[in-house]
Amino acid sequence: MQTVFDAAGGADGMLRLAAAWHDRVMADEVVAHAFSHGFRTDHTERLAAYWGEALGGPATYSEQYGTESSVVRLHSGHGQHEDMDRRAIACFDEALADAGLSGDERLRRALHDYFAWATTTPMAEYHRSADDVPDGLSIPHWSWNGLEPEG
Repeated sequence: MQTVFDAAGGADGMLRLAAAWHDRVMADEVVAHAFSHGFRTDHTERLAAYWGEALGGPATYSEQYGTESSVVRLHSGHGQHEDMDRRAIACFDEALADAGLSGDERLRRALHDYFAWATTTPMAEYHRSADDVPDGLSIPHWSWNGLEPEG
């Protein structure tokens, strides 16, 4: 069966989606605050690689950029921010259309469900301190059936 990554257009589809999401986020007054400290010039490429790996693509993020622990640390220690999370998810849903990925309802739903889960679960779990994030976390994998068991 085709992975969500493949159905979304592979690496090119992930890059289009990451760029569209980044554009939407930077235009949102609430979510853009998360980037007020600045961001890496290769943020879009790194994000596309991360999403690609999580959605059944190659392990590009793990091999070239970092670990799940490092990603979760970046998103940790900022307190709870449910409104920002809701707006980030809304930006993602709009970015799906911008990237041409909203026409297939099954694909749109899988991508939405993944992003909503990732935003509100692993990326929000350590809201008190990034120091609470354990080493050795693995990038969660998401399929058509949702979160895949580790191992």
